[in-house]
Amino acid sequence: MAEKGSGNMKNNSSNDAVPGQIEQTLCQPCSRKDKQTIADVFCSTCDEFQCTECSNVHTTHAFLRNHKLVNAKEVKMKQVTFDMKGLDRCDEHQKVLEFFCEDENQLCCSTCAIVDHRKCHSVVEIQKICGRSASTLNTEIKVLLQEVREKAEKIVKHAKSSKEQLNQDVKEVYLKIRRMRDNVMQMFDDLVVSVSNNAESFKKETLDKLTKKQSDSEKHAADATKSLETINNVHQNGTPSQQFILEQRMKNEVDELSSNVDKECQRLETVTVSFDFDETLKLPPLAISYFVPGQLTLKYSVPKDEKPIAPVDPIVKFTKITSIDLKQTGDDAKEPLYTGLDFLPDGRLVALDNNNKKCLIYNEKLEKVGSYQFSYLPQSVVVVSEEEVAITSGSKYMIHFLRVSKSNEITLNRTCKVKTKYESICLKDEIKFVVGTYDYTKPVRIVSLSGEEKDFNINFPNKEYTVDTSACTYIRKRDKVILTDRQENIVYIYDIKSNSRIVVKDDQIKEPRGVAVGPSDCILVCSKGTNSIVQISQTGSVLSSYKLDMNFPFKVCVSKDKSLIAVSSNLNGGRKLQLLKVT
Repeated sequence: MAEKGSGNMKNNSSNDAVPGQIEQTLCQPCSRKDKQTIADVFCSTCDEFQCTECSNVHTTHAFLRNHKLVNAKEVKMKQVTFDMKGLDRCDEHQKVLEFFCEDENQLCCSTCAIVDHRKCHSVVEIQKICGRSASTLNTEIKVLLQEVREKAEKIVKHAKSSKEQLNQDVKEVYLKIRRMRDNVMQMFDDLVVSVSNNAESFKKETLDKLTKKQSDSEKHAADATKSLETINNVHQNGTPSQQFILEQRMKNEVDELSSNVDKECQRLETVTVSFDFDETLKLPPLAISYFVPGQLTLKYSVPKDEKPIAPVDPIVKFTKITSIDLKQTGDDAKEPLYTGLDFLPDGRLVALDNNNKKCLIYNEKLEKVGSYQFSYLPQSVVVVSEEEVAITSGSKYMIHFLRVSKSNEITLNRTCKVKTKYESICLKDEIKFVVGTYDYTKPVRIVSLSGEEKDFNINFPNKEYTVDTSACTYIRKRDKVILTDRQENIVYIYDIKSNSRIVVKDDQIKEPRGVAVGPSDCILVCSKGTNSIVQISQTGSVLSSYKLDMNFPFKVCVSKDKSLIAVSSNLNGGRKLQLLKVT
C-alpha cells in the first residue's frame, strides 16, 4: 500500500531524495476531479487531505462542524489506495482482485479463487508476487503501444495522401477528355458523361473506404494514446499490486489493437485512375455507348518507399503429386489432347479429350476410372453439381449436360442450343455460366442453364478471337472477368461493377492459355512460352511463377477446396497430365 496522498504526490525515498525538493501532499477531493491542488489540512473524521476550498464544507454544513481539522504538514502520512476506476475489480463478481492463478495466468477475486480455481495448484496473493518483477510496468507493452500509435498515424497520413491523389487523378481524367472534345465535340460531350459517371462512382466507393480506414486508424491512435496515459499514471501513482493488475489487464487489449493496426498496414495501397484512348477512333453516327474511344483503367499499387509488413496476397506454391503421359492407346484415333479440365466435389477429375471425342474420369492417383464417347468435338467442361457437368463443343452450337455417377458411369442428361461458338466455360452463379467465345464480337458472354444468352455490360476490345487464342474465367466474390489474349501476351482483369479494366503484361507471361481462380481468389494462368503457371493478384500484380515439369502448359483447373490443381499440356509427342498440391 502507498502512503496517504502518495497517489497524488511526489514520492522520494531516503536513498534518492533530491536536495531542496519538498514532498507536497495533494488534495484528495480535487484529485478525484483530475485536479492537482496542494492540501492545507487533514480531516481525521473524513480521513483525507483537503485544500482550503474543499475543507470549507466543514463550516458550511452543521453536521460537519465537529470534524477535527489539523495542519496537513503536521500529519504523519497514512496509507491509501489509488483509485483504479474499476480496473482492480473482478468483471464477474465486482470484488477486489486479490489473487493470481499462475496455472492459468489469470487474475482472481476471492470468489474466483474458491469457485473457479480450487483445483489449481498455484493460486497466490497478488501482494506476495507483485514484487517479483521490476517496479516499472512491462516496457514491452509501452513499446508496443507506441508502435501501434505510430502505425495508426502512418495509416491516417497515407489515407489523407491517397484521397488527395485520387481527387487529382480524377481531375486529370476530366482535363484529358476536354482537350480532345474540340475535335469531335458531340462525341466527347457524351464521352464526358459516360466516363465521369464511372469515375465518380469509383471515386465515391474508394473515398468511402479511405474515409473509414482513416476513421478507424484515428480511433486506434486515440486508444493507444489513452492506454499509454493510463499506464504512465498507474506507474507513477499506483501500488505494485495495481501496476501488476494493469499489466495483466492490458496484455490482451494491446495484442488485439496491434493486430488490427497491422492488418490495416498490410492493406496500404495507392489507388490511381487514368483514361487511355484506343488507337482507332470510330466516329458518329455510331452510338457512343457502343464504340467508346477509350478505356477507364484502375490500378492499385504499394508506394515504393513504403513496403507492407507482410504480403497482401498469399504466394501460392505447388508440389507435384503425380504425372501421366498422354499417349495414343488401342481405341484412340489420335494422340490425346485435353482441352477441358475440372474437379468434381469429391476430388475426381473430369477431362475432355478433344482429339478422340471423349470424356474421361480420373481418381486422385490419376488412374482412369470412367469414359464416355461423343459424336462431336468436346471443347471445355465445368462441374455444375455433385453429379452433373456441362460441356461446350467446338463444332456444335450446343451445351451438353452429362451425369457422372459415384460409380463413374457417364450418361447424357440433356442438351440446350445456343447461337454462339463457345470454348471456355465456368460458373457465374447457381443458374448461369460465363463463357469464352470465338469468331464473335464479344469475347465473353453470359449463358443460363437453359441456353439463354446475353452480353456483359463491359467495353471489351473490338476484336474477334479465333479458336484457341483466348480463355476466360470469373471471380464470383469480386464480380470480375479474367480474359487471356495469347497473341498479345496479355491478361485482362475486368471489373463488372465499375466497367473498368486492368491490363497485365509481364515478361513472365508469354502466350497465356488456360486460366483458373486459385486460393484467395488469385488468378492462375498457363504461360506456354515459359512452361509455367503464373500467379496474378486481383489488382494485377504478378505474385509468382512456378516452372512446370512439362512443355506448353495448356489447361488448368483448381479443386473445390483449393488444395489441388490439374494441368495438361499440348506438345505434340510429349503431352502430359499432372496433379499438383497447393500450399
